[in-house]
Amino acid sequence: MQLLVAAVGKRMPRWVNEAWVEYARRMPPGLALSLREVSLAKRGKNADTQRLTAVESKAMYAAMPKQARVIALDVQGQAWSTEKLASNLEEWMSEGRDVGFMIGGPDGISADIMQKADNRWSLGPLTLPHPLVRVVLAEQLYRAWSITQNHPYHRV
Repeated sequence: MQLLVAAVGKRMPRWVNEAWVEYARRMPPGLALSLREVSLAKRGKNADTQRLTAVESKAMYAAMPKQARVIALDVQGQAWSTEKLASNLEEWMSEGRDVGFMIGGPDGISADIMQKADNRWSLGPLTLPHPLVRVVLAEQLYRAWSITQNHPYHRV
């Protein structure tokens, strides 16, 4: 089973890339965590942000593995505790389907792609910088896996 994160933006600070690599490295071989970066559409002064968001969203959705469960990160989505994420992860592992997560750009994810997602997940009501969302997502996926394995990481 694969966990794939499709995220808008390609030029991340070094600390983001290092954190991502660290958490991806910690995941077990049968639960690989990978990242597909989608280019941020160029926004000018009078840019049509709806159209640009649609382009970015379609590219993220196209990056999802075939037959994958698709989860859109959305501030208006359902909030899950880490324990709920671990429970979901166990369920997804038993299904055997790949799981894809979408992190939108500055204007989010288009409504039509949001409708195609199997779940909408909110990391909370705070506005987080998109680079930090990648790191939080990777860490929480690792933490959720550690809970399913009774690994001491979660209790530290």
